[in-house]
Amino acid sequence: MEGLYKLLWDRVDFNGRRAVDVYLSEVPDFRAAARMAGVRPSMLDFAVLLRRREIELAAEGAPFTGEDLAVLTAFGEQRGGQGVSPTSGRHVLDLHDVLTLREIHEAAGLREVGHVTEMIGWLPANGLAGQNAYLRGFLAGQKRGTPFVKRAQEFAATLLDDKAVIPGLPESLELGFTDRYLITVVRLSGSPLPSEERREEIIGVLLKRDRVPMMWREPGELVVLLPCEDPEEARERGLGLARECAASTGRLCAAGAASGRVGALRDTATLARRISRVAPVEARPSRLPVMTDLFVELGVARLPPVDDWLLGIARRLESGPDLVATLDAYYRHDMNRLNTAGALHIHPRTLDYRFRRVRELVGLEPGSFHGVRVLGAVIARVLAGRWA
Repeated sequence: MEGLYKLLWDRVDFNGRRAVDVYLSEVPDFRAAARMAGVRPSMLDFAVLLRRREIELAAEGAPFTGEDLAVLTAFGEQRGGQGVSPTSGRHVLDLHDVLTLREIHEAAGLREVGHVTEMIGWLPANGLAGQNAYLRGFLAGQKRGTPFVKRAQEFAATLLDDKAVIPGLPESLELGFTDRYLITVVRLSGSPLPSEERREEIIGVLLKRDRVPMMWREPGELVVLLPCEDPEEARERGLGLARECAASTGRLCAAGAASGRVGALRDTATLARRISRVAPVEARPSRLPVMTDLFVELGVARLPPVDDWLLGIARRLESGPDLVATLDAYYRHDMNRLNTAGALHIHPRTLDYRFRRVRELVGLEPGSFHGVRVLGAVIARVLAGRWA
């Protein structure tokens, strides 16, 4: 062994120690794992062993052997079994690639250009084979050591943070993988919110109904990712899960949804969250609204002066009787007077009396163009719990 390979060999111990220090500094999951007895020495042994083997094989121009890949798989399984998340596992592999290039750069001189070219040429295919072996073991270890509910939430978090999904992860969870998702946000109303233990139980119930990535982003906000090959089917599934969530928590809730492609789901989730915050709060969600259903409410919510004006109208309607519920029914029945009265179980003359009270209190005719625009927005904001 000579030239660059000899220089790298002589620096293996130093480079291995430095690599472990970087992993522990950059990856919280690795720091947590390193507190377990014997884990940090094991990390160092692996870092040194891997570097020595890479140098030997690159010098010979030979690929990893089956035995080498088995060792990588075993080390991956150890890490997966120690509670390291897939995102952290992927991050460590990326750090290894960066450190390897740094180590070559530090050891290389003008006389080692040929060896540098050889080493750089050896790394891509063999590095990928090594990573795949490590990740196979990692996923096996995680499946053995991490509850399914937690793994499903970690997968959801990876997608929502627009991070790369490690190969084999969706298959290990049996959740499937697609390039487009409908993100459904279910927002619980009121307090106290479910405990962490109860939230885990709820996700367990929902995963039995529909095996899709999901997670609690906040104690009162469930985020579900549904494959969106068929948008209508995805909305039906999302509505079913929102209703199941409401039933499981026994809480009023609101839901909103938006669709987007993998790699841009962070912004999609933000839009779905905004929709859920202007959607009606119900004991059992009646529909799963998207942006086109609530675009007026979304605009109003971003304009405080308009929102305050609508609040003033809502407060005047509180003197009733039941004016908000009446207007809601009226608009949901396309302003059909008889159907509205039937739905409310009141006489049409009683309905006329209530409309007269609306005109007296706020100066708006419920069936007029202006009345529909203003009162419809007021009702939507009241039902969303905006001023509760």
